[in-house]
Amino acid sequence: MSFPRHSPYVIIGAGIHGLSTAWHLARELRARGRGDGGDVVVLDKSSIAAGASGIACGVIRNNYFQPAMRELMAHSVEVWESDPAAFHYHPVGYMQISPESMHVDVASIAEQQRQIGYTSEFIEGDKDSHDYMRGLFEDWRAPGTTSVLHEKKGGYANNTASMYGLAGKAEAEGVRIITGVRVTGLRTDNDSVTAVETDKGTIETDYVVVGTGPWIKHFWDMLELPSHITIHGKDGQDHENVRMWTYWSLQEGTLGVDPETLKTNRGEMPPVVHVDSDQPLYSDEDGSLITDKMWGIYYKPDFNFGGVQGGAAPVKIEQEPDQVHVDPYGTESPDFVMGPEFARMWVSALAFCQQRFSGTLGQYKREPSGGIGCFTPDNFPVFDVFRQNCYFIADSNHGYKMIGVGALVAREIMGDDSRLLQPFRFARYAKGELHPTSHSPFPWS
Repeated sequence: MSFPRHSPYVIIGAGIHGLSTAWHLARELRARGRGDGGDVVVLDKSSIAAGASGIACGVIRNNYFQPAMRELMAHSVEVWESDPAAFHYHPVGYMQISPESMHVDVASIAEQQRQIGYTSEFIEGDKDSHDYMRGLFEDWRAPGTTSVLHEKKGGYANNTASMYGLAGKAEAEGVRIITGVRVTGLRTDNDSVTAVETDKGTIETDYVVVGTGPWIKHFWDMLELPSHITIHGKDGQDHENVRMWTYWSLQEGTLGVDPETLKTNRGEMPPVVHVDSDQPLYSDEDGSLITDKMWGIYYKPDFNFGGVQGGAAPVKIEQEPDQVHVDPYGTESPDFVMGPEFARMWVSALAFCQQRFSGTLGQYKREPSGGIGCFTPDNFPVFDVFRQNCYFIADSNHGYKMIGVGALVAREIMGDDSRLLQPFRFARYAKGELHPTSHSPFPWS
């Protein structure tokens, strides 16, 4: 099939956002009698799931302190639940285990989950929390825990497999996915995008969607959008010259033990476990202090390669954004992969939580892992249109779990404004309509 010279809709990025938007846009076009999947082209410079979506830990949750994030994630969980087989989705649930400094925050999450009908159980108090966790795992430890929020929905999905399932749905609607095509420019006229320039040729278009994860800044710069902005803060003051984009190094890895190791007392596969703690963390190997600051980890079975997979809070990259090299990405990066310090911290934290992980540092898979994320000024997504017809899905590293955003974006492209996406417009920075922040050590919680 020849390379297209025109397509009404061009979507850049064959990860979670690009593929989801393509699938849902094709369905919307057909349902409204305005076209079909043949009007949609997806471009990716590498391959399906070659970026962040393909190496994501795959956790799916609704554990957010921000009401707007909770509603958006509840919508996305419904999409995951719509076809678990195609999406390789495991609805095992998700647990947030927290210290007293986060108690009020997590209680608020639990109450608002109840209000939107998102099924969860909230346990409060040191003893009751410990007893609840011991009821699941007889070797549970994690001193200093005073609350447990157990979401009965959510869980995890197999990253690359789920993206191919999503691609299959898009292609079944007639969408054309073209890989190995690098976008080199966005041609504009009268403040709208008229064509997408690539290393294989130029595609004239009526509408562009950019859903490129950590590469989002690259396309932002193509349209000469601002590198620094003014934010009207919660203090009532304007904060000028704030970076629009910041990169963070993502901390994830795998412990090479049998995934069955994680089974509960009843012999079942467990929920995803997320623990935040304000207790000092000591090395499980030699007892030395790792950190006396707030820390957090998450973990789950990994059946792709065998083991227990998870991560810790990301680390901000202090380089100027223009000096950060996103490519080569992920495990091929010479700069942003996990080393011995992450393994020491994460495995020691696993042992802090459960006795079964004590003495397992030697089984950590010492192979490249991790990646980088491109974050907005407040670490929450921007979903908005720029240059009249270019929709940016800038997820600030919430990407993989947000499979439902594509459905909402598709409807907005058709002219239906989404109430769920409204809180994530770019204008919130100037207006001071910022999302509340929690006491979690994770910037996206």
